[in-house]
Amino acid sequence: MATAFSQQPPVQPVPFALRLRNFWRRVTEGLEVSQLWSQFEGEARASYRLYSRDVEAKTPEGLTNRGRRLHVVKEFFWAVLEKLSPARRVLLLAALILLVIPHNGFSYNGEGGKAYSVEFDSHFWAGLLLFLLLILEIADRVVMKRDLQIAREIQTWLLPGAPPRIPGLVTAYTTRPANTVAGDYYDVFPRPGKTPDQNRVVLAVADVAGKSIPAAILMATFQASLKTLSTAQVALPELVANMNRYACSNSQGGLRFTTAFLAEYDPVRRTLDYVNAGHNQPILRRSNGSIERLDVGGLPLGIQPEAKYASASVTLAPSDWLLIFTDGLVEAENAPQEEYGESRVLSTIAASATLTPSEMLKRLMTELDLFVGQTPQHDDVTLMLLKAE
Repeated sequence: MATAFSQQPPVQPVPFALRLRNFWRRVTEGLEVSQLWSQFEGEARASYRLYSRDVEAKTPEGLTNRGRRLHVVKEFFWAVLEKLSPARRVLLLAALILLVIPHNGFSYNGEGGKAYSVEFDSHFWAGLLLFLLLILEIADRVVMKRDLQIAREIQTWLLPGAPPRIPGLVTAYTTRPANTVAGDYYDVFPRPGKTPDQNRVVLAVADVAGKSIPAAILMATFQASLKTLSTAQVALPELVANMNRYACSNSQGGLRFTTAFLAEYDPVRRTLDYVNAGHNQPILRRSNGSIERLDVGGLPLGIQPEAKYASASVTLAPSDWLLIFTDGLVEAENAPQEEYGESRVLSTIAASATLTPSEMLKRLMTELDLFVGQTPQHDDVTLMLLKAE
């Protein structure tokens, strides 16, 4: 019985140029050279700021130019070295010593007068030690990146999802962390009263001093205290005062304070009661184009346990806009270190007042991106837009 075998075509070798392109694409993740340079430039600036803070803090006054240069080099070296573990410091020092040792070797005579020579390539071993140090640092970075990603997911759970339906008010909001996790917070949630006509909607935007994980942890405590303390049937100024006393117990003597704008909206009377605790003054743009600032309140939370807070009230008429934001929006910088500023925000709102809040939010963030370009930002950006119907 004859058996038929299917003959498969021979496997064609992948051209070297194609393999090289695939390798480069995998390394760069498809980024262009200009994008790679912008990324390197941003990371270099961030690293310089990290080390320069230590150098500047330890540089005394009155040094000569030469003395200052030598001092800066020495302190920069120690600023780098002290950020490594002791074992890795030894590896780095050994690699640096081997780098400055020239290629060396020795010779000796064996049996029968035969000469032998042994070469010692110090640069090879220096490179090997630096590669080992790089592997150890990358391992730490991967573990930290994984933990930060988990922290970011948890933080996302603490923030509201789709904007809730509020009678007479349309909302939109967003946040953009400068790092993986942020210290900014925003929320919109109902606050039931003793009777149905006393039901309110809480609007909150807050900015914890600091960056990254410490600020994110305090942001979580702020969210928890706000949700817990708002269940008590107390007036808004008292609620903020209670939050301030709680914040003072976690602020390291006022170093980790929080600026916050807290408000209650009454859908029946269309009134907004608010307290501004040291936060950027929200912008209320009336339908006729006039601008009001919501600035009544008191100190940031976490500075003085017995601080008093005042409240004020505004009525929202149809087509009024309310913009609540953190300083990351107006202080965002482009390459020449120009700030975005409130004037650009006001111009965008004035030119697009007929848009919905979600459309306005998209336009504002797009114009912010066009302004900053590839310049890395150093503060979180949070923006909440409300439009009265």
